[in-house]
Amino acid sequence: MLSPSLLKEFGRIVGRENILVREADRQAYSYDAAVSPPEIPALAVRPGGVEDLGRIAALCSENELPLTVRGAGTNLSGGTIPAPGGVVVLTNGLDKILEINEADLYAVVEPGVVTARFAAEAAERGLFYPPDPGSQAVSTLGGNVAENAGGLRGLKYGVTRDYVMGLEFYDATGGLVRSGSRTVKCVAGYNLSSFLVGSEGTLGIISKIILKLIPPPRASRAMTAEFADMDAASEAVAAIIAEKIVPCTLEFLDNATIRHVEAYTGAGLPVEAGALLLIEVDGHPAQCEEDAARAAAVCREHGATRTRAAENEEERDRLWEARRNALPALARARPTTVLEDATVPRSRIPEMIRGISAAAAEFRVDIGVFGHAGDGNLHPTILCDRRDKKEFERVELAVDAIFDTALSLQGTLSGEHGIGLAKAKWLERETGRPTLEYCRRLKRAADPAGVLNPGKILGF
Repeated sequence: MLSPSLLKEFGRIVGRENILVREADRQAYSYDAAVSPPEIPALAVRPGGVEDLGRIAALCSENELPLTVRGAGTNLSGGTIPAPGGVVVLTNGLDKILEINEADLYAVVEPGVVTARFAAEAAERGLFYPPDPGSQAVSTLGGNVAENAGGLRGLKYGVTRDYVMGLEFYDATGGLVRSGSRTVKCVAGYNLSSFLVGSEGTLGIISKIILKLIPPPRASRAMTAEFADMDAASEAVAAIIAEKIVPCTLEFLDNATIRHVEAYTGAGLPVEAGALLLIEVDGHPAQCEEDAARAAAVCREHGATRTRAAENEEERDRLWEARRNALPALARARPTTVLEDATVPRSRIPEMIRGISAAAAEFRVDIGVFGHAGDGNLHPTILCDRRDKKEFERVELAVDAIFDTALSLQGTLSGEHGIGLAKAKWLERETGRPTLEYCRRLKRAADPAGVLNPGKILGF
């Protein structure tokens, strides 16, 4: 518990009604969507305006209080679990869309704007914001930037970093830092915006974001392709890309995931299929027709037992809603869900799938696999019960094996979920010690007192 004088100082900044001191209130901010031990913060504060963020940072720095920024808390790597004795800053009230510029194709937003709400408002203006993380209905743009969130459309349109034109953020002592601009080109000083993207709140507190918007595609076509097994489906994914077809979305579900999703949603998925690809192409109407036909032909050449195009928008939306429900559907099966996002070059997906299957067999764990197959970002999801210590030991060994396989295939520990607490112990395995030490020196320079989200990514 913080001292009465410190509580009074926080109350001066945000208002007494916006500091949460009761343990029952603080407990809600002790965890996120990762399988990591919770930590109840010493205090949670709700700033009323972005200027409060700098004042909070300064007060925390002066008193060497760990500070963790939290949007919706949907991240999957322990990135918003506070440090012991720390302060959590709740940004979901900072939710103003300050500008949507239709002439110059950008928007300016505060960090607490919900992703889907922003995308919908851009769409109402005839503009398109492509990043679409699975949590977009609740996740916030500040969190998307901090985690460099991906999504289903990453294959063709990229991820959050590809749409960040500029940022304003507060440093560890409360100073306001500006980077980037509203212009397409900007090389005025170091690219601090990119420095902050994916930094998981360890280098600054985001207060304003300038985001690129683009014209929407004129047409789209969605389809499914059914396969007898995962090997055939993964070979088809590699073949589609090798044919220079770039769908906007190319998703993969194994049989276990299909069955769980169908039981949860009743979307009409083929529960007897060994694996399912969900494919969408977009662009000029004629190009859509050609790409859809070619993709279907490639799938059949690689063993698809059936391909089927969505007949209307309602059917298309039902397919994508089913895909977005993959995680909650799987999470209903067992008390604990360990969701990973090991990512490999697209041509290595078949080998990665085989590696996941081998880990499941060797360590006797139940793994459902789904994910963004088009960009090599798979989500092996281990269904287990953490209370069963022996089972969870096998789960941890399986995770080790999955990561080893991904790295051996020139992949990465995380395509979009971040490192946070959950993966920090593996980071050196991917980057090497000199890289890790270089990052640690940057962190110490930007945050000498170590108050900004300590323990995440770099382990301190």
